[in-house]
Amino acid sequence: MSEGSAVAAGAVATVETVIVGSGFAGLGIAVELDAARRRDFLILEKGDTLGGTWRDNEYPGCACDVESHLYSFSFRQNPEWTRTFARQPEIRAYLEDVADHYRLRDRIRFGAHVTGAEWDGQGWDVRLLDGTTIRARFVVFGTGALHDPAIPDIEGLDRFAGTAFHSARWDHSHDLRGKRVAVIGTGASAIQFVPAIAPDVASLTLFQRTAPWVLPKGDKPIDEAARARYRRFPFLQKLARTGIYWRHEALVAGFLHPRLMGVVGRLGRAYLDRSFAADPELKAKVTPDFTIGCKRILLSNDYYPALRRDNVHVETAGIERVTETGVVTADGVEHPADTIIFGTGFRVADGLSRMTVTGRDGAKLGDAWRGGMEALLGTTVAGFPNMFLLTGPNTGLGHSSMVLMIESQIRYVLDAMDTLDRHHATAIDTVRERQDEYNAAIQAKLEKAVWSQGGCGSWYLDEHGRNRTLWPGTTFTYRRRTRRIDPADHLLL
Repeated sequence: MSEGSAVAAGAVATVETVIVGSGFAGLGIAVELDAARRRDFLILEKGDTLGGTWRDNEYPGCACDVESHLYSFSFRQNPEWTRTFARQPEIRAYLEDVADHYRLRDRIRFGAHVTGAEWDGQGWDVRLLDGTTIRARFVVFGTGALHDPAIPDIEGLDRFAGTAFHSARWDHSHDLRGKRVAVIGTGASAIQFVPAIAPDVASLTLFQRTAPWVLPKGDKPIDEAARARYRRFPFLQKLARTGIYWRHEALVAGFLHPRLMGVVGRLGRAYLDRSFAADPELKAKVTPDFTIGCKRILLSNDYYPALRRDNVHVETAGIERVTETGVVTADGVEHPADTIIFGTGFRVADGLSRMTVTGRDGAKLGDAWRGGMEALLGTTVAGFPNMFLLTGPNTGLGHSSMVLMIESQIRYVLDAMDTLDRHHATAIDTVRERQDEYNAAIQAKLEKAVWSQGGCGSWYLDEHGRNRTLWPGTTFTYRRRTRRIDPADHLLL
């Protein structure tokens, strides 16, 4: 629908497919729908620009921890990557290029904040905050997991007289030079922005609840000669991508069988030993007490050096409260601060259940997921016909590129749509018993994996302690399972 992006507030538009989100997932399925001649689609994007995670996260030092050649679409390889691990501006520019190359911009409605969707037996009514309703045969949620910042509920935070913000909502108007900065959190974002801001601030106190495992990052520039070879001989880039792919897949066995993580753990300990040989006290503070892989393994060459700076202090006492002028820890010490930056990640485990999504017989997705998010192959949910999730429950990866999973899911979604057309059916739904059997098998594997047995708590786990985030296997196994829909898994309505 070429006019979809211009629908007036309060109006009703009709399209075959509504796509929610314009990150990798949303753009990816838009490209493939267009290629399949299913061109009557509309992308709804709550922001003013596209990019999803890579639009929202623009903090200093932001970069990917998967190599550039693998963290990109197989159908749109980029010979122009300038580093082994691309930084945020380059990834966002890549997504902009995808949108331009496939002429997707006139299919995107920006500022379209989806508040809910309702199935009426024939199709979906997708509701927007401005009062608009979009009528669709299919709805695809490509909203991702890393977009809703998690800020801990700390006593007194509302009384803080300085500036406070989350890393995903970085306040670029706030000059950090000469400031006393408190950083709360030591996850994937913090290990990137702490080294980037540490040289400029007067002091930086890093409040660490759990020390992460950190490994060296094999990052280096990709020179013009290499880029020229990739432009002239695309198969060379494909070979490089293939090598990276299989190196990542080799890690899966360790995640599923924690005892095999010993080799990786030794690499992490050796890195700690080298980095803090002259400071055993600091080394003790930043040494993890759980099996490597239980939490996300972080990659950085400059995080440990940043912690050794004279103006950086690692604080391991728990935070008790925030005052007007600083952060008070459980030992009664107040740490003065002009700025608080949260590197505390995102609300992942409850996902779409915060949106009002109503399926067959008035079923609410929030109620269906009250005991935890579940879907069949992370893509379809029983009771919610013609609704598809990209990067849904248990499709996350601890070892490789999410783009691989997204492309597998897209193939699955397109096959479901084609199946409907072949049978002249109105809708496709998921058999609840098959969904339950699938999730029971997934959870049985996860209970034996390092994420459950490694002695840590993490954002991979929901409030019930179940891992609703990660896929317990290889990406090629997932691709095989999503190559075609299994008729036994679904009902045609």
